[in-house]
Amino acid sequence: MLDKVLKTRRPRDLLLVFELLTVLLLFLFNNTNVDKYIVILFLGLILIIYISNFILGRVSTGDNYLFLIVSMLMTIGIITIYRINPDLGIKQLVWILVGISVFYITYFAIRGLRKLEKLTLIYLGISILLFLATAIFGREINGAKNWIKIGSFSFQPSEITKILLIFLIASYYTDFQYKIDKRFKYRPYVLMVVVYFLIGLLFLQRDLGTAVIFWSIFTGVQFIYEEDKKALFINIGSMAIGALAGYFLFNHVRVRVDIWLNPWTEKNIYGNGRQIVQSLFAIAEGGFFGTGIGLGYPKLLPVVESDSIFPLICEEMGIFAGIGIIMLFMLLTYRGIKIAIKQEYKFYRILAICVSILFAVQAFLNIGGMIKLIPMTGLTLPFISYGGTSILSSFMALAILQVASEDMSYKYE
Repeated sequence: MLDKVLKTRRPRDLLLVFELLTVLLLFLFNNTNVDKYIVILFLGLILIIYISNFILGRVSTGDNYLFLIVSMLMTIGIITIYRINPDLGIKQLVWILVGISVFYITYFAIRGLRKLEKLTLIYLGISILLFLATAIFGREINGAKNWIKIGSFSFQPSEITKILLIFLIASYYTDFQYKIDKRFKYRPYVLMVVVYFLIGLLFLQRDLGTAVIFWSIFTGVQFIYEEDKKALFINIGSMAIGALAGYFLFNHVRVRVDIWLNPWTEKNIYGNGRQIVQSLFAIAEGGFFGTGIGLGYPKLLPVVESDSIFPLICEEMGIFAGIGIIMLFMLLTYRGIKIAIKQEYKFYRILAICVSILFAVQAFLNIGGMIKLIPMTGLTLPFISYGGTSILSSFMALAILQVASEDMSYKYE
């Protein structure tokens, strides 16, 4: 009887139970009076997530576990952000709702449009325009000039450029490279020059974290699809030179490397290294099971709602919760690679590879920086950290992966 119940129980029902329990815990540990409208908003979000998973199961023939995994990540994120700052929590809730809408818009657009693999130059042109807009109107935050502010609204164009880069790489290897004369001896380096040009623009903005993501996506696809392996070694060598150049050219990079190597000096503990030191203390304080939601000290963690959200989760929910988040990202990456292996059509196969690398590398850079595995990069944790542009671009990438998980034969009939 028990086996029958477990077999018929749908994953989205288990997700619903998980979300209801997390919201209940949040309100139980919240010392302030909870407005009934806030309760309605959270219950509305849970209902929308449940309905979204239900609808996706009806309209998509692809991998419907992707949205379930992301639903768990964004539930943990929004609960943590609301616990830190209720106003930011409400804003994040709104961004999540907008993000789900963007997911479906992107999903149906990519699914319906044809000949996306033939728009290589358009993807490149739009990317350059976004970089120019950032160079002209951008403002510097935490050492990187990668934000544009219009009134009270600010956004990060490089988040959208990541999506364009994915399409650029996929379309190049699917269509554009075959338009280049085979006798042209520098043919294997055409895309490399383009990608390094975009990375160079990121260097000018001092947005080296995003530059690492760009390089990782390109290198992953190049390793699989580039026939001339000499180009791969040149790419890796160029990356090493670029890393050294970034270290010597930018002071904030040298500072991050210094506090990564030794954050325990008196100068670093009370200065630039405070973020990594407090992150390590928070993770250690949480132990295996955490201090409890609402019983941590988020005010001790700089930019806790975005960069440092992982240590706070570990502090209040325990290392087991942190391991759970890492495993969710590993599962998301695994399913993305599995989708790429099964996808018959090259363009969508490369899209799946690129999105998988994007999620894996960005999560690694954020979590790795917080646990002192690598120098901090200032990147957010996908679907968990606060930030509108990051949420929207992550949902767009998820929609790309959802489409890639389906049979695309009808587009090539």
